[in-house]
Amino acid sequence: MGIANILSVDDDENLQFVIKEYLEDEGHTVFTAANRNELLDILEKETIDIVLQDLVIPNDDGLSMISAIREKSEAFIFIVSGKDDPLDKIIGLEVGADDYITKPFEMRELNARIKATMRRFKQQKETAAAETEDEGPSKITLPHWVLDRSRFQLFDTAGKSMNLTTGEFQLLEALALAPNRVLSREHLFSITRDGKFDVYDRAIDIQIGRIRKKMNDDPNDPQHIKTVRGVGYMLVV
Repeated sequence: MGIANILSVDDDENLQFVIKEYLEDEGHTVFTAANRNELLDILEKETIDIVLQDLVIPNDDGLSMISAIREKSEAFIFIVSGKDDPLDKIIGLEVGADDYITKPFEMRELNARIKATMRRFKQQKETAAAETEDEGPSKITLPHWVLDRSRFQLFDTAGKSMNLTTGEFQLLEALALAPNRVLSREHLFSITRDGKFDVYDRAIDIQIGRIRKKMNDDPNDPQHIKTVRGVGYMLVV
């Protein structure tokens, strides 16, 4: 098994060849799909860490494919597209993507971002494991919820698990470890993705919105995750 199990979804055979060859040379395992059927078939058979999803797929819709991925997998989803349209990025994040990269891109940049994502996963698991051994807070009890850091899941009081994406879990964990404290959007950005923070980037806000929805937190009057305008977010306990 490589550093990461990656699924690249794109109908461009030449680009798929380059991505697969380069990333496998870097130690990853790469699966490729050109359409929805191939994508779903791979997700059924393989455990995927990261999906690279192009938005422009012939006779299909890349955004709806992201929704289909999210129904079957908690993999980290990168939108990979030649369309530098802010609206597409926003909608993509709303339906379940975690980050985006715009074509054309350097393979070194793609690999660096994949490695940074996997490094965050590893650190998160190691921290949770270490705290469990030390009888630390492997489970964080919130009003009406329990965040299980060793299993990377959120449970309601009835024990039902809420499916969180990797990015959503990282955000909620950061907020839960600093209850009743305001965390800046820039700080939350640094936890969940790499690259230079852009004050106009709404990715964090969109993911917070998704978490609120899953926690049944009224976006117009949130009781769990409060917005501190101009600063960031705070988890109220």
